[in-house]
Amino acid sequence: MKVKKHSHKVFESKNKTIQFKEDVIKYLLITASIISVLTTFGILFSILFEALEFFKLKSFIYFLTGTEWSPGVENSKFGAVPIFAGTFIITIIAMCVALPIGIFSAIYMSEYASVAVRGKVKPLLEILAGIPTVVYGFFAAITVAPFIVQVCEAIGIQASFNSALASGVVMGIMIIPVISSLSDDVISAVPDSQRKGALALGLTPAESIKAVVLPAALPGIISACILGVSKALGETMIVVMAAGLRPNLTLNILEDMTTVTVRIVDALVGDQAFDSPATLSAFALGLVLFVVTLILNIISVYFIRKFKEKYKVNNL
Repeated sequence: MKVKKHSHKVFESKNKTIQFKEDVIKYLLITASIISVLTTFGILFSILFEALEFFKLKSFIYFLTGTEWSPGVENSKFGAVPIFAGTFIITIIAMCVALPIGIFSAIYMSEYASVAVRGKVKPLLEILAGIPTVVYGFFAAITVAPFIVQVCEAIGIQASFNSALASGVVMGIMIIPVISSLSDDVISAVPDSQRKGALALGLTPAESIKAVVLPAALPGIISACILGVSKALGETMIVVMAAGLRPNLTLNILEDMTTVTVRIVDALVGDQAFDSPATLSAFALGLVLFVVTLILNIISVYFIRKFKEKYKVNNL
C-alpha cells in the first residue's frame, strides 16, 4: 500500500510539473500574440495621428482625387493619384513577371524535378531572396533599363532610361523566390495519396496537378501571392534607381513614375519642418498604403476561407 501511495504521489507531482510547463508555454504564446496585435495598433495610431494633422492643413478629398503632387513650392498641391497610380502600375508589372515564373517553377520543383535537381535549384532560387534590393536597383538601372531603351529604339518607340517597365520587371525578379519557395512548400505538403488516387482513376500527371494538387494547395499559393504583392507595394530602392522620383500620371510604362514608399522617404529626409505639410504628407501616404494592404489581406483571407469550404464540401 505504501508503494502504491508513493507512486501515486510521484504521478501527481509529474502531472503538476507538466501542467505548470503547459501553462507557462500557453501564457508565453498568448503574450506573443498580444504583443503582435498591440504592435500593429501602435503602428496604425502613430501613422493616424500625424496623418490627421496633415488633413487639418490640406484637403482630404483633393489628396485622394487630385492629379498634381508638388510639395515644397509656394502653392503646394498634394494630389496623390499620380503616386498611387505609379505604385499600382509598377506592382502589376512585377506580379505579371513573378506570378507565372514563381508558380510554374514551384510546380516543376515539387512535381517533376528529381530530388537532386530540386536540391540544387531551390537553394539557388532562395539565394535571390537574400540579395539586397539596392543590388537589384543597380541591375535595373545599369542593365535592364538600357536594354529596354535599345529594344524600343530598334522598333521606333521612345523610352526613358527611368521607366516603370524596368522597375517592375526587376521587382518581379526579386519577388520570384518568395512566391516560388512558399508555393513549392505548400504544393509539396499536399498528401501523396491524393496524387496516387488521381492517377489510379486514369488522370495523367498534368491532369492530376490541375484537378487535385493545385486546388488543394491554392489557399497557400494565394497567401504567397499576397505576400509578393505586399513586398512589391513596399519596395523603394528599385523604384528610386530605375523608375525615378517624378509623380507622373500616365499609363505609358516606358515613362518615369514613382511610388508611395519613394515619396514617403523623400518627404521625411527633406529639410522641411516636421509639422509642415510636405513632411506630414508622408504619414498620409503611409496611412492610405496601410489601408490598401489591409484590404488586400482581408480579401485574400475571404477567398481562402471560401475556397477551403468549397474544397472540403467537394471532398465529402
